Amino acid sequence: MWIPVELLWAYLLAITLLTLTPGVDTLLVMRNTGRGGLGDGFVTSLGICCGLFIHATLSALGISILLVETAWAFTVLKWAGAIYLIWLGIMSFRQAMSRRGSSQQEALPEQSDASGGVSGKVAFREGLLSNLLNPKTALFYMALLPQFIDPAGSAFLQSMFLAGLHFVIAMIWQCTVAGLILKSSQLEVGQGVKRALSGLTGGFFVAIGLKLGLDGPA
Repeated sequence: MWIPVELLWAYLLAITLLTLTPGVDTLLVMRNTGRGGLGDGFVTSLGICCGLFIHATLSALGISILLVETAWAFTVLKWAGAIYLIWLGIMSFRQAMSRRGSSQQEALPEQSDASGGVSGKVAFREGLLSNLLNPKTALFYMALLPQFIDPAGSAFLQSMFLAGLHFVIAMIWQCTVAGLILKSSQLEVGQGVKRALSGLTGGFFVAIGLKLGLDGPA
């Protein structure tokens, strides 16, 4: 049997509300769009959303439950995510302190491709790692997906289908955010304001990373 229609609508409502709630993913897409343009924001979103299928697979296989119930493994994942967010915050601070003229040219040397733009591999990797190293995403998929899966059917196929719906909704929302950021960046905004926004974003990343690291599993 496939997922009942009433459960499917409930899932779509829940996942849409979750997606629209501002968080690390939205901040990262906003930062990278300001850094490298719409393409950078799109690839970052793609990396984030591809991570959803990995979480769905782990949830279907029961690995997420094992990970959450194993205290040391959860702690390792939690601190890995916290350190990565703090690192992203530091990179944003470095971008904020840069004196280069254009925000789209403020990528670090190791993040640039041969043409001087931002490497798509970097943007994708940042998005993917941001999603995979977030233990709250694993907890969400472990707790939410089983509520919408018909036990008479394939748990794996249904999990992939639900993750696919989440993928589409998240891509639409995050690309919309990227487009709005790009449009606003085309306005006459001083470099001081842009650097201040980068610094503010960096502060959010560091604060979220510290909170994630210091919070308990609950």
